[in-house]
Amino acid sequence: MVKKVFITDCEGPLTLNDNAYELADEFIEDGGKLFKIISRFDDYLVDDVKLENYHAGDTLKLIVPFYKLAGLTNEKMIEFSRENIYLVNGSDDTLKFANELIDSFIVSTSYGQYIEALCNYIDFPFQNTYHTQLDVDGATNFNEFSKKSSNVSSDANSSQTIVGTKSPKFIEELKKVEEFRKIILEHGGENEDDFNVLYEIFFNEFPKFEINKYIESVKTVGGKGKQIAVEDIVERFGLEDGSIIYMGDSITDVEPLQYARDHGGLSVSFNGNEYPLNVAEIAVISDHTIVSSILIDLHARFDKDYVLEFIKEYSQKGPNAAFADFEVDYALIEEFEKVFHNKEAPIIEIITDENREYLLKLSKEMRNGIRGKDIGGLG
Repeated sequence: MVKKVFITDCEGPLTLNDNAYELADEFIEDGGKLFKIISRFDDYLVDDVKLENYHAGDTLKLIVPFYKLAGLTNEKMIEFSRENIYLVNGSDDTLKFANELIDSFIVSTSYGQYIEALCNYIDFPFQNTYHTQLDVDGATNFNEFSKKSSNVSSDANSSQTIVGTKSPKFIEELKKVEEFRKIILEHGGENEDDFNVLYEIFFNEFPKFEINKYIESVKTVGGKGKQIAVEDIVERFGLEDGSIIYMGDSITDVEPLQYARDHGGLSVSFNGNEYPLNVAEIAVISDHTIVSSILIDLHARFDKDYVLEFIKEYSQKGPNAAFADFEVDYALIEEFEKVFHNKEAPIIEIITDENREYLLKLSKEMRNGIRGKDIGGLG
C-alpha cells in the first residue's frame, strides 16, 4: 500500500491567527495598517512584478525593521504568541486524529516562535513542522556592526555601545526606519505609484543600512519555500505520487498545492482566497475542521479517485448520501452530525471553471466571518 502523509498550512486551516500581523498590530505604532500595506506590496511583487528571488510571504522579512523599531524581542514574541492562539473549531482534534493515522506535518510561513507555542498548546510534535526562522534579538548579527561604530568605547560605563542595537549608528538608523514607517503609511499601497515608493524604501534604501542584516537573515517558508518543504518530506519518506494531501488557504500555498496536484495528491483550499482556489482541486468551506478529518481519513485508506467520487456525491446529493455510500469512519460521521445538527452543512466541492467564482464568494465570506476582515483580507 502507498504510504500517505497529511501536510497543512497553519494559519487558516488550523488557526484563526495571522501571528505576524498581530505582532505588528500589538507592538508597532499603526502596525496593523502598516502590515496590510506591506502585505499588498508583497502580493504586487509576486503577481505583477514577478520579482526574481522574491517569494510570497516575504512580508515577514520586510516587517522586521519595524519590529526592531518597536523594541520587539524574542521573549516578547514568545509570550505574545503563547497568549494569543485561536484555533479553528475542531483543529486540535483533527491534528491529533491525523497524526495517529498517518505522518502529519505543518508547513507554515509563520515565525517559529508562534509555531512552537502552538505545538505546545495542542501537543503536536514541533519536529514535524517547517516555519520561518526569525531571531529578532539578533545580537550576533551585529558584532561586526558594533566594532564599526566610531563611538565604541572600552570604558565600562559606555559598555552599552558594544551591543550593536545600542550603538549610536544603529539608533540613527532606527530614526530613519521611523521616517520610512510614516512614508509607507502615507502611501497606502493602493496603486503602482505607492508601490514604487515602497520599492525604493525596501530595495534601494534599506540595503544601505546595517539593519538590513535583519531582513536578510530571515528565511521565509512561503510560496516556493513551502514547496521545498513538501519536497523534503517526499524525499525523507521516499513517497510515491498520490501520497500527499495538502491543505492551504492563501497566496503562500499556491506552489505546494500545485505540487500536490501535479504529483497525484489531493490539493485542498480550506476557506481560501482567490490564490488557492485558482490551483487547488478541492474547495472546503467550513467553520469546523471535522470536514478535514473526513478527507484525511479517506485519503489515508483509499486512492484519490475514491476521495473525489465521495466529494462528487457529497456535493450533488448531500452528506447523508455520501456517508451511506462511502466508507467514512463512523466516529467522524457521528461528530459531523453533532457539529452540524440543525445547521447548514459545510461545502466540499471539486473546483471547476464554472463554479470557481461562486466558491470564491462563499469561501471569502467564511474566511472573513471566522477570522475577521483584517486577517481574512490578507493575501
